[in-house]
Amino acid sequence: MSLQSLFDLQASRNPKHRAFLEKRFASMDSAEIACCNELVDNISRLAGDRLEEFLEGYDFICKIQFEEEIFFRRNKRYRLTKFSDALEQVYANKPYMLKYMRGLLISQVFWSNHTKSIDYYSRVFLAQLEEKTTLLEIGPGHGLLLARAVDRLSDGSVTAWDISEASLEDTRKCLQALGVTKSFKLEAKNLFDPNTDSFDAIVFSEVLEHVEEPAQAMAAIRNCLNKNGKLFVNVPINSPAPDHLFLIRSPEEAVEFVESCGFSVLQSGFYPATNYTLEQCRKHDLTISVCMIAGLA
Repeated sequence: MSLQSLFDLQASRNPKHRAFLEKRFASMDSAEIACCNELVDNISRLAGDRLEEFLEGYDFICKIQFEEEIFFRRNKRYRLTKFSDALEQVYANKPYMLKYMRGLLISQVFWSNHTKSIDYYSRVFLAQLEEKTTLLEIGPGHGLLLARAVDRLSDGSVTAWDISEASLEDTRKCLQALGVTKSFKLEAKNLFDPNTDSFDAIVFSEVLEHVEEPAQAMAAIRNCLNKNGKLFVNVPINSPAPDHLFLIRSPEEAVEFVESCGFSVLQSGFYPATNYTLEQCRKHDLTISVCMIAGLA
C-alpha cells in the first residue's frame, strides 16, 4: 500500500476530510514523506485485510476528539481528571478501545504532529544511543516505537512495561506483524510499584497526559534511569481527548515540568497540530506535541 492509496481510501470514505488531508500532505518535506511511507508500511502490516476497520476507527477518533474540543473550548480544561473515570468510560469499554486504538494508528500518518514526533524519536533520540544501550519503554501500544528501538539497538536490550497483560499481548502480536525478529522483553509491570531495575534509556511517549499523578510518575522514572541515561518524553499540550487527564498549556510549561521533576532537558522539538503553525497554536491554545530528550539534573 502506498501513501497515496491510503489518502485516496480515507478521502473517498469521508469526502469532507479531503481538503484537510490535501493541505496536510502538500506541506510535507522529504524527511516527513520518508517517515510517512515507513508508517504506511507499518499500518499495512498491522491492519492486514482489515484496513477498512482502521479507517473507520480514524473517523471515530476525529468525531470524539471534536466533541472533547468543544468541551475544552467552553471550560478551558479537560473533561476528566481521575484515572478511575478514564478506566470506566474508555479503557474498560473494549469495543470503544478497539476503534480508538485503530484510529490512533492511522493518525500517525494523517496528523503531522504525530508523524514528526515519531521522526524526532527515530532521527534524533535513537540516533544518539549506543548499540549496547538498555532501553525501557513504558506503555508501548502498537509497538511502533519499540520496533524501531529493537532494530537500532543490536547489542543492547529492549524492554516494555504495561499494567495490562492484554495490552502487552496486543503489542506482541503487533511486533510480530511488523516483522520484528530480534529479542525484546514485555513485562506486566506498574511504574508505581517498587522496582530495582535500571536502564540507559527510557521512553515515555504519549503517556504522561493519561496520568493522574504526573509528578509521581516522573519520580518513578527518575529512579529507573541510570546516572548518564537519557529520557525521551512526548506529551501533547492543549490536547483534549476522552482519556487525557494532565493538562499542560505551553511547550515551556512542559519543559519546566520535566525539569521540576529532577531532569535537565537537553533537546526539544515542538510540533503543531496539522495544518497550523506553531504561532497559531500558541495564540489559540491548540495542540502541540512536545518532544523532549532529558538527562538527570
